[in-house]
Amino acid sequence: MKRQRKKHSGIFKAKVAVEAIKGERTLNELAGHFEVHPPQVVQWKQRLLAGASDIFTGGVERDAAQEAELPDRLYQQIGQMKVELDWLKKSMSCSLELRRSWIQPKHQHLSLRRQCALLGLAVASYYYQPAPESAENLFYQRLLDEEYTCHPFYGVRKMTVWLRLLGHAVGPKRVRRLLRAMGLMAVYPKPRLSFNPLAHQRFPYLLKGLAIVRPNQVWSTDITYIRLRGGFVYLAAVIDWFSRYVLAWELSISLEADFCVAVLERALASQRPEIFNTDQGVQFTSAQFQAPLLAAQVRLSMDGRGRAFDNIFVERLWRTVKYEEVYLKDYRNVPEARHGLGNYFPFYNDQRIHQALDYRTPRDVHFGSPQ
Repeated sequence: MKRQRKKHSGIFKAKVAVEAIKGERTLNELAGHFEVHPPQVVQWKQRLLAGASDIFTGGVERDAAQEAELPDRLYQQIGQMKVELDWLKKSMSCSLELRRSWIQPKHQHLSLRRQCALLGLAVASYYYQPAPESAENLFYQRLLDEEYTCHPFYGVRKMTVWLRLLGHAVGPKRVRRLLRAMGLMAVYPKPRLSFNPLAHQRFPYLLKGLAIVRPNQVWSTDITYIRLRGGFVYLAAVIDWFSRYVLAWELSISLEADFCVAVLERALASQRPEIFNTDQGVQFTSAQFQAPLLAAQVRLSMDGRGRAFDNIFVERLWRTVKYEEVYLKDYRNVPEARHGLGNYFPFYNDQRIHQALDYRTPRDVHFGSPQ
């Protein structure tokens, strides 16, 4: 018997999107609570944010001149649609979930089969419903996260052997998929490091051989995975290289650029660096992230591809945060993680002494307090 695809109302989608924007539960928790799939939660959140401005602009009345131009504009739109359809036939680089979200089951002129053909999808893939992550896989993710923090040079094969030595019957395919889901990749020299097909603007690495001698000379940022009992969230932070002072941080349930931009703007609210260093992740190569830095006349620096230790101070920060806070507290949910990290970072900045800083705190060094 053919399974009917579940249909959701606009009100239901808006409710799920609002909960995702609140960020109080992980994607897995939201998906389980509303009986949907994690990619759908992300899509509905993005659509709500993108269409929010229409609430305030949609009621503006057109004047007579605009009404007279309406047929011409409709004609232009039809021509544009033809161009876009031709583009859709050729463009197969978008993700499966994104292309699936474009399909309209009740389209007046295009059948479901035709829409799938235009998007390069098999009809069966439209009805496919991915299963949420199992409790067993979440347990393996926790183990892999701890081991990667200790030994970031372990790849899929060594991680697989390590789990088997602990008595877990896992294969390399599962380990590879779980590591990719967490965004973890072994640190090793990779081939074709100079090749990057992305069209985003990139900048050279400016920190090689540079003496870091004062606060606000170099800032950097990165994203790491924070485990919870019911899933995981992502943590972004901005750190000053000289003082190790964390200027801003933020949690997000999904890997979008918005929360990285929010962290950056919060850090730039009161201070400004001379150089800002990032890796070449899509969040940091986006125009949305780079615009505030370029407007503030900050020089941008980017790690070489595959060179995790070009941003070594952020990597050390993640290790410290996980071993001194995350692994000890074992957060149950997003509010608990936000509360715990909200207590830890003030401790890290104001009370935790650093051997590399002559046993001073990051705040003392960053703001020039006497020794």
